Amino acid sequence: MLGDVTFAYPWAFILLVFVAVLAYWYWKNKNTITANFNFSSLQFFGKVPITLKEKLIHLPAILTLIGLVFLIIAAARPQSFSSGENIYTEGIDIAMVLDISGSMLAEDFKPNRLEAAKKVTEEFINGRTVDQIGLVIFSGDSFTQCPLTIDYSVLKNLLREIKMGMIEDGTAIGNAIANGVNRLKDSKAKSKVMILLTDGVNNAGQIDPITAAQIAAKFGIRIYSIGIGTMGEAPYPFQTPFGIRYQMVPVEIDENLLKQISAITGGKYFRATNNKKLAQIYNEIDKMEKTRVEVTSYRHAKELYFWWAFLGMSLILSQVIISKTYLKRIP
Repeated sequence: MLGDVTFAYPWAFILLVFVAVLAYWYWKNKNTITANFNFSSLQFFGKVPITLKEKLIHLPAILTLIGLVFLIIAAARPQSFSSGENIYTEGIDIAMVLDISGSMLAEDFKPNRLEAAKKVTEEFINGRTVDQIGLVIFSGDSFTQCPLTIDYSVLKNLLREIKMGMIEDGTAIGNAIANGVNRLKDSKAKSKVMILLTDGVNNAGQIDPITAAQIAAKFGIRIYSIGIGTMGEAPYPFQTPFGIRYQMVPVEIDENLLKQISAITGGKYFRATNNKKLAQIYNEIDKMEKTRVEVTSYRHAKELYFWWAFLGMSLILSQVIISKTYLKRIP
């Protein structure tokens, strides 16, 4: 190993002995390889300057030998390893479960709860590298906006398309959890996580939230629940014949239920009261999950052999061109 570079096939360096033998043979026979002329006296050539061609007579051999060395290095398959790169030894599959009910338009968050939640969710996705992430949305019912994927660009595009009104209004927390379980239950990952964000009280759906949480626990799924909303009242926009009017509405989050859901599954409950706090919660979840299965490793290789092979072939090709043109020998 050299610095942060190692070789997959170090035995290939045995071939350097062959190059050394060739170099020794050339050095011993260099006088017989080049053209010789017999003269009765060398006095005539005493003041003849050495030409550039004469100085470069051994260049093709040197280029060939160096080219062979580079090709042998390529054959040894050099690899570079990124120092401190995060590698997930177990892997994490994550279901983001997002409330899109009408109350998520309240503007105690800027510009509103839904858009704030979408923004921090996208930032959370940007912080992952190899995890599969899926997106579930819910209101009066629940459906999968995006199945588990590592195509984060598609995932983020589908996240941006979310808006209130895609589902009949209501807050079906039990259905949402059940849908998230369906996304994760067949996962082969050793760490399965659901991040449930809501601003209300369960008032719709056919599945009891506690029952859904117990099912999640049986499948080894941890649920981090987030209650989003300020304390007390929040401004809510109402459409009237005279345009948008704001009215203060009470913030009602069933924190006891969310705490039970997280406790049953081995997760944790958080309360977000503003944009900054919401971002901090997602950062905390991000760190907690990475801490579980993340290690610093050098085992993610970047192949480097191509450039060595390219240089080797270029040098050998160069010596052929030079030998056939500028340094072409007299027959």
